[in-house]
Amino acid sequence: MRTTIDLPDALFRRTKAVAALRGSSMKDLIVRAIERELVAKSGNQAKPSQRAKFPVVHLRSGREIDLADFDFDDLLA
Repeated sequence: MRTTIDLPDALFRRTKAVAALRGSSMKDLIVRAIERELVAKSGNQAKPSQRAKFPVVHLRSGREIDLADFDFDDLLA
C-alpha cells in the first residue's frame, strides 16, 4: 500500500542518513521501525526468524569468520 507522510525536515535528513549508512532504503528503515513499534505496543515478542543475524565475514584467503557467538560486550570492557 502506498501512503504519504509529512516528516519534519530534520527527521527526514536523519532518516535518510541512517538508511544510507545501513545500506538500506528509507522505506525499509521506516517499515522496520513501524513493525518494531507495533510489536512493542502489542506486547508480542519477535519470532526468532525475525531476529537480526550477525554476518559471516568472508576473508580474501577464503576463510570465514562467523560472528554469531562473538561477545560484543568484551569490546566495551
